[in-house]
Amino acid sequence: MKRTIENIEYKQNSLDLALFAKALGHPTRIEILKYLDNQSCCFTGDLVDVFPIAQSTISQHLKELKNAGLIQGELKPPKIRYCINKENWEKARLLFDEFLQ
Repeated sequence: MKRTIENIEYKQNSLDLALFAKALGHPTRIEILKYLDNQSCCFTGDLVDVFPIAQSTISQHLKELKNAGLIQGELKPPKIRYCINKENWEKARLLFDEFLQ
């Protein structure tokens, strides 16, 4: 198969979609994203107050979402403030829309 810009972009979009889908593969991560989408930002402690799970588990879910690029974290010592990564959130929406049509 001839390598073209379109093929490279198509493969990258498929890789990005798979990364987003993997990050969304746990119900708690979906709930965290819903919560963050309704807030401007929040700290890990805020999520511990909202979700009945351990802080370490929340941190692991946040790490997965951050690695996928769906959220971003800003260090505010001694805490980290998390927000939706608006650019990647929109990209995920578009990729899922395209995939599901």
